[in-house]
Formats: sequence, structure tokens, C-alpha cells
Amino acid sequence: MDGRRLALLLEYDGTAFAGSQLQPAVRTVQEVVEAALAQFTGRQTRIALAGRTDTGVHALGQVAALDIESAHAPEVVRDALNHFLPEDVAVRAAAEVAGDFDPRRDAVARTYRYRIEDGRVRAPLSRHRAWQVERPLDDATMAAALALLPVGVSRDWAAFSGAVPAGYPTVRTLLGARAERCDPQAVEVTLEADGFLPHQVRLMVGALQRVGAGRLTPAEFAALLDGSAASAASAAPPQGLTLVAVRYPPGAVEWGN
Repeated sequence: MDGRRLALLLEYDGTAFAGSQLQPAVRTVQEVVEAALAQFTGRQTRIALAGRTDTGVHALGQVAALDIESAHAPEVVRDALNHFLPEDVAVRAAAEVAGDFDPRRDAVARTYRYRIEDGRVRAPLSRHRAWQVERPLDDATMAAALALLPVGVSRDWAAFSGAVPAGYPTVRTLLGARAERCDPQAVEVTLEADGFLPHQVRLMVGALQRVGAGRLTPAEFAALLDGSAASAASAAPPQGLTLVAVRYPPGAVEWGN
């Protein structure tokens, strides 16, 4: 039969992965999903991902796309892959998409969430899911700092970027930014944009933590955006970061049950 293109909605715990993208001699999300596909279909299949996540970064809503020669319904493919996948990765949903669907280029927004646990004795059970800091943070001041950032405007974010090749485009549009206390000893930072630069979210959170700790004012935080490339601050550690969702134009992907 003719091939079809499917989209997969992936959830994973990034602790034991050297990131999402295929790399030689290390364990990656792409590697284990492609291995599960090979076990299911009997052939090697390359997947494309909506975005790259670093070592230790988690995902609730990563999106992958693949071409498959199978008559199986998307939910059958989902369940078969989950049978073969390791416990730290799962396919939450699968959907048939257009043959030219590109999970990265067709995305209109990506949402990341970063969790900081503050003002508590270190907690071993959540050490892989949050940045644990000893002193309490001022979440209201952190929220005030984010409110000073340009939202809905195309802007050069090079100051909050890791290393990129010469000529790499660094203009992005921030669509939303908030910091809120989600429980008495945890603050969550949520950022949405049409795209993010390498390490951008972690660099923004690293600077924002300094605001919450009283080492940087909201105005000084906002002024970092005008600095030279990669000048903003040190990055927050990876384990507090989760790719929550990738958004597409209406009708591009219709996730089933």
C-alpha cells in the first residue's frame, strides 16, 4: 500500500537521555522511538521532531512525524509503539496528517514550563524535575520582570541564546510569559513563542532566578535583552525544563483519543 504520514505526540522523562536528537554512541529519544518503530514495522524509519530538547530536559508535548506503509489506524500504531518503547517514553496520541506536514517548520508556537523549588530542604524525589534553590524567591518581582519583555513583537533574542552558527537567525516573537507560585515552595515559569533559540528558556530562567533572589531588578533583567550575543546570564540547569506543547494551524493535526 502507499505510505502515509503520521504525527506522534510524545511524552518523555529526559533524565536518562542525551537529548532528543539522534547522536552517535549515546541514548536519545529519537533513537529509542526509531528502534520501537523498527520492532513494530520490521523496517528502519526515520522520524522528524518538532524541536530539540537538551540532555535532562523533559517533554509532555513533543511532536514527531514519520512516513509509514501500514493500514493500521493511528491508535493501533500508538499502542504498538508503547508496547516496544522503554518506560521513560510514551506516545500519548497519534494522528494522520498531510504528506507534507513538517513538525518543526509548520509549528506556530511552542510552550515551555520551568519549575523552581525554593526555600526548602533539598528534595531527592524531585531532583530530576526541578531546580532546587535554598532561599525563597520573590515570585511577584519575577512576574513583574517578565511583564517588561516585548510580547507579540518580533525581536532579536541573541543575548539570551547559546552558541549559534554565523548568520543564524535570532529574531523570535515572544507570545506569552508568566511566573507564578504553584505551591508554597515552588515557582513555575511558562514561556510561549513562535520559536526559541538554543538554551534561550534556560538562560531567561537563569536571569529570572537572580531577580527572584534580589540580585537583579526587573528593569535590569529587561535590559539584558539589549546586550551582545550570549551575554545574558548563566543558564538554569536542564532538569527543571519541560516542553509542554507545540501548536499548529487549525486542522493541521487532529489528535484522537
